Amino acid sequence: MKIGTLGEDAVVAVLTRGLPCGKNVRLGAGDDCAVIGGVRDRVWQLLKTDCVVEGVHFLAKEKPPRIGWKALCRAVSDIAAMGGWPKHALITIAVSRDVKMAWLRGIYAGLRKAARRFGVSIVGGETSRSPGPAFISIALTGEVERARCVTRGGGRAGDFLFVTGRLGGSRAGKHLDFVPRLAEARWLTGNFQIPAMMDLSDGLAADLPRLAKASGCGFEIAGDKIPRTRGCMVAQALGDGEDFELLFAVSPSDVQSLEGKWRAKFPKLPLTQIGTLTRGAVRAKRKSKHRGYDHFA
Repeated sequence: MKIGTLGEDAVVAVLTRGLPCGKNVRLGAGDDCAVIGGVRDRVWQLLKTDCVVEGVHFLAKEKPPRIGWKALCRAVSDIAAMGGWPKHALITIAVSRDVKMAWLRGIYAGLRKAARRFGVSIVGGETSRSPGPAFISIALTGEVERARCVTRGGGRAGDFLFVTGRLGGSRAGKHLDFVPRLAEARWLTGNFQIPAMMDLSDGLAADLPRLAKASGCGFEIAGDKIPRTRGCMVAQALGDGEDFELLFAVSPSDVQSLEGKWRAKFPKLPLTQIGTLTRGAVRAKRKSKHRGYDHFA
């Protein structure tokens, strides 16, 4: 069976089943980051890898600094989704022999800009030749207080679902300039009990079912409530992907306080309640045209 007939989630499930994990692995494959640490440790370590591939995540014509920015910020966004902060990065890059040195310098200009913005130390990596498209792979560490670590799997039926910012528009270039919601995630976990959270990398239509499934819930959302980037239709907000906004659940008792305090703290960034988690498992909707991004579909 070819992987294109399975889809990305099924491929990942097969590959990660039964992976060995030591006693200090609090969370392995299947969430935004792996979580490492002792049961009673005050601070846990976060581990994340991510990559961008020419022709998949960026086009050859794009300005190199924007590509470098995106490459590191994708991983920072995952650290944010766990409630943590980034620490150290290793950069692996593979290109053909014909690539100009100015292009590589531009990539590293974008990487350095992102690293300075989010307090990341770039401490090494690897360079290699690629016979095909260029790719950049990021290995990033982070830390999070044990009491503030958020996974996808803590939501409960009745919790309200929120998203930050506006969705859709990645195909118009938004995906190269996004700002990871690191400060916002830290504020959320410092002021509220956030039972489940993730960042939206593959689109709301793909990522919300993942959060709901991890939490053992279903979900209901109102399409007319989904915040959209100017000029985008609901279908684009659901399926374009690479929004890198936060999707999270919160108890009904915290909703009013959250909305009021958010407006005071982040007056320029929308926070929108889009639906709720429900009882029952997520039902697959293979015939739906709003499926989000799937690498193998």
